[in-house]
Amino acid sequence: MGIFNKMFSGSSEPKEEKVLPWIALNDVSQLENIKEKSESKTQFVFKHSTTCGISRMVMKQFVAAYDLNNNADLHYLDLLSYRDVSNEVGYKFQVMHQSPQLLVIKNGVVVAHDSHGAINEMDLNKFI
Repeated sequence: MGIFNKMFSGSSEPKEEKVLPWIALNDVSQLENIKEKSESKTQFVFKHSTTCGISRMVMKQFVAAYDLNNNADLHYLDLLSYRDVSNEVGYKFQVMHQSPQLLVIKNGVVVAHDSHGAINEMDLNKFI
């Protein structure tokens, strides 16, 4: 019975979940501020579909691996709730929409972007 207890019962202590310093991106007006701030500090925009299993998996892996602390601003966009913002991100930064998607913005322009599993293969340290 020991193996089944380990597989299905979990530990008695709650697992502490890592929380990133997300900045909610929920208004088109924030995009100009992101562009301006990118002149002095790298800006990341993570576009996430809250109903997509792949997006949820990529987000979980991203959170687990993220280790840049306060060296960049990290914006979170729920693209289903803020479709207009998601559309404007594509227009303003000239990047075709995908989900999930991570944009790296420096000096007012997107210097890198990727989607799906490739997000977690990006070396974000080189953009700091």
